[in-house]
Amino acid sequence: MILMNDFKAEPAELRSAMLVAVSRVFESGWFVLGREVEAFEKAWAAECGVAFGVGMGNGMDAIDIALRSLGIGPGDEVITTSMTAFATVLAIIRTGATPVLADIDQQTALMSIESARRCITPQTKAIVLVHLYGQIRKMDAWTELCTARGILLVEDCAQAHLASTNGKMAGSFGAAGAFSFYPTKNLGAVGDAGMLVSNDETVVRRAATLRNYGQSVRYHHPELGVNSRLDEIQAAILGERLKWLSQFTVRRRKIADAYFKGIDNPLIECPAAPESSQAHVYHLFVVNCAQRYKLQAHLQKHQVQTHIHYPIPIHQQASCLNIARDPLGLANSERHAATCLSIPCHPQMADAEVDVVIAALNSFSGD
Repeated sequence: MILMNDFKAEPAELRSAMLVAVSRVFESGWFVLGREVEAFEKAWAAECGVAFGVGMGNGMDAIDIALRSLGIGPGDEVITTSMTAFATVLAIIRTGATPVLADIDQQTALMSIESARRCITPQTKAIVLVHLYGQIRKMDAWTELCTARGILLVEDCAQAHLASTNGKMAGSFGAAGAFSFYPTKNLGAVGDAGMLVSNDETVVRRAATLRNYGQSVRYHHPELGVNSRLDEIQAAILGERLKWLSQFTVRRRKIADAYFKGIDNPLIECPAAPESSQAHVYHLFVVNCAQRYKLQAHLQKHQVQTHIHYPIPIHQQASCLNIARDPLGLANSERHAATCLSIPCHPQMADAEVDVVIAALNSFSGD
C-alpha cells in the first residue's frame, strides 16, 4: 500500500539523530521550557524570517494565543474560511470572539478575498488566513486589505512550513503566524506541538505569559492564561527534523510536479498551479472529482491510500450550523468539500510509487 504518510520509511540517520536528541533531554534533567525549547524557538523564527518564536502545546493554541495576545476577545469578529481544520475556528471561539466564515476561491480552495470583504463589519478586528494544503497566494492583496481596513492579519500556517513568495516566508506577513507541528505536518513532532511567530515583541511577551498560566515571572499571574507549553523532548526532536525539512520539501515539490505533468483524466481536476515554485510546499496534493468515493475505492484497489481534507465544511458541522458567514453563502466551500480527495505526496515516496498513483488516477473511468 502506498501510504499518505510513511514515517517508518524515513532515513535511519534521522531516526538515530532524534534518539540522540531525546537522550540529551533525559541527561539534562530539564523537561519543560528549557534550552531545547529556546533553541528551537530561535531556529524556527529564523527560518520564518521573523524575530521571535514562542513554543506552544499545539497549533490550535498558537492561533488562540496569537489572537488573545493581539487583544482579540468578546465582541470582536474574526473572519476565516469554512474550508479548514476545525481547530482554526475553535481557536477563535475559545477567545470569546465571533468567527465569520468567508467562501473560498474555487480554483485554489483558499479563502476568497472578495468573500472576505463582504464579511467585514465594524466589529471585524482580525482575519485568520489559512494557507490551506501548503500554499500561499495573493499576500500583497491580503496585507493591503487588512492595512486599509485596520484589521489584524493572523496567518494559520499549520500546513505551510517554508512556503514563501517574493522572498517572504509564511508566518511573516501578518501580526503573527501560527504553526502546528502535529506528526503529519511537513515539520512534525512525535506528538502535539506548535508555535507562534511574530516580529512584535509586545505580542510575543504576552504570548509567552499566556501559554504558561498567565505567569509573568514565577508565581506571579497578572492575567488568566492556559497551560500550553512546548516540551523539551518535542523541541529537541523538531530541531533534528528541521535539518531535513528543506530536503523533504524539495522532494514534495518534485512529486507534485510529476502529478501536474502526468495526471491526464477528464474526470479528475488537479489544483491550480502555484504562483511561484516556492509558494507551495504540498503538505497535501488535492484533486477534485465528482465521483470522489468511486475514485477513492478505485485507488484503494490499486493499493493507493487516500484521505479527504475536508469532507464537512465548518458551517455544516453540527456545532456550527448557526455560525456567521458570507451573506452570499459558501457554495464554493460546499462544492470543494463534496469533491476533494488527497493523494499521497510525502517525501519518502519512490518515483515508482508516484508512477503507480498517476497510472491509477488515469485509469479511472467512473464505471
